[in-house]
Amino acid sequence: MTNALRYAQCWEDADVLVAALGVRPGGTYVAIASAGDNALAMLTAGPARVIALDREPAQLAALALRVAAYRTLEHGELLAMVGSRPHDDRLALYARCRPLLDDDARAYWNARPAAVRAGIGSAGRFERYLALFRTAVMPLIHSHATVRELLACGDGERARFYDERWNTLRWRLAFRAFFARPAMSALGRDPRFFAHADGPVSERLLARIAHALREDDAGANPYLHWILTGAHGEALPLALRPESFDAIRASLDRLEIRRSSLEAFVADYDGAPVDGWNLSDVFEYVDDETYRSLLARIAAVSAPRARLAYWNMLVPRRRPETLAPFLAEREDVAAPLRARDRVPFYGDFVVEEAR
Repeated sequence: MTNALRYAQCWEDADVLVAALGVRPGGTYVAIASAGDNALAMLTAGPARVIALDREPAQLAALALRVAAYRTLEHGELLAMVGSRPHDDRLALYARCRPLLDDDARAYWNARPAAVRAGIGSAGRFERYLALFRTAVMPLIHSHATVRELLACGDGERARFYDERWNTLRWRLAFRAFFARPAMSALGRDPRFFAHADGPVSERLLARIAHALREDDAGANPYLHWILTGAHGEALPLALRPESFDAIRASLDRLEIRRSSLEAFVADYDGAPVDGWNLSDVFEYVDDETYRSLLARIAAVSAPRARLAYWNMLVPRRRPETLAPFLAEREDVAAPLRARDRVPFYGDFVVEEAR
């Protein structure tokens, strides 16, 4: 199995996703698996079926271990396994989950005891990249005390704190260097991600992070909290909340895990019409012709009023006018959700609906 676990967590806001898709009881949904968090989050709304796709075996191993953890562990132990909370012996938690894994997933995680000990939510290439920034670069910019102050800022204090204390020249220079295209390609994201991206990467990311740190409550934002501290605070992503745990555990038999690219899946799919698509940021990786072809095929296997939800970080993607007879833009749905999206990496959130 490939060693390349790209993402050990889903870095798209699951609350935004589930609301955008209007996930409903009895529906059939398709999700890009990634690490599995958001496919699991979709189960909280009671669909009949969630098909989680990924062509990377390592990503499916990440999802398989999460499924085993939901089946085997209690809620607090699940949080410890992921790394949201501290724990002295995650290998013991893994030993309880291991019998439920298929051979490939078991072999993958058996070979990575250090990743298990550290918490499986930190095991991906992207999470290690964020950890390198947090542990090697951030101490040169801000102290742990300053980070704690930022996390504790109230609504009336946040913008001033960012402008007066956080937004130093050293912060801007270090961020621009570390999140520039060469560093991200070498250390953080798959170089293919940049094949269709134009313009300065780090400047756009800095502007988005600045907006998030000035406007959002970082202490109540699980994604920002992890970026800044390497763990979750009291606020958790949807799939990890205590009120989600039992619903997900009871619905795991409705989750189907498939090794497949999106292209192969839509080309061969002959099941019930799909009611919604969690497409992550998958269109960033393909050229415009492939994007248009995929949208057309997705529309063809979708139920009327099925929704597509996807994010754009650096490559602008929205359905072309040639597909207007088959897909409607739902900016009325996307705009308010985009405004409350808590993941600071993306420049756009798109919702489209099959006619």
